[in-house]
Amino acid sequence: MFSLAEENYLKTIFHLEQEYRSGVSTSAIADKMDTKPSSVTDMVQKLAEKEVLSYKKYKGTLLTKSGKAIAANVIRKHRLWEVFLVAKLNFHWDEVHDIAEQLEHIQSEELIIRLDEFLEHPNFDPHGDPIPDEQGNVYPTEKKTLSELEKNQQGICVGVKESSTEFLQYLDKRKIGIGVKITVLRKEYFDGSMMIQVGGNQLFISNKIADNLYINII
Repeated sequence: MFSLAEENYLKTIFHLEQEYRSGVSTSAIADKMDTKPSSVTDMVQKLAEKEVLSYKKYKGTLLTKSGKAIAANVIRKHRLWEVFLVAKLNFHWDEVHDIAEQLEHIQSEELIIRLDEFLEHPNFDPHGDPIPDEQGNVYPTEKKTLSELEKNQQGICVGVKESSTEFLQYLDKRKIGIGVKITVLRKEYFDGSMMIQVGGNQLFISNKIADNLYINII
């Protein structure tokens, strides 16, 4: 059994490993979790003793096979609960993250198996993130950020990099969501800002917005 705090550390390191494949630094973990580096060091040492991660000075932290399995299971539960909250309880996609943060620590495996069956085995959560399978495998789709597209290219929005309430509400106001077609009408190469077509509307968006939208080019 692992505590809520331990599971959160494993989940955070799992996500950071996608960016820092050779090892996740203590400072990167501290920044992500908004805590002190000394607290991270204490927890990393504790988790290393439980053999769910390895730590080498100056090289950083990497999850072991068992550590990755635990983290993937927490992420699986989180994303399944998000699907349930949106699809069955009519929560909006900007309301579910904090609730799923609480539900992801439920330990009953049978509950999650039945939840997955009830939802008919979804592959993605409401934000477009892939849901790990029961073995912890993640199968991401081919995608680019909108900022990588050039003028006259178009694609379908398949996910968001940033999932804060503020960003999701910003997208809602502009009718941008999963499954929406976006066409690049103009791109300013000085700052990466864009004029895009979304449905019948033309919108001007910043590079920051474009860099946080995942697109499947069509």
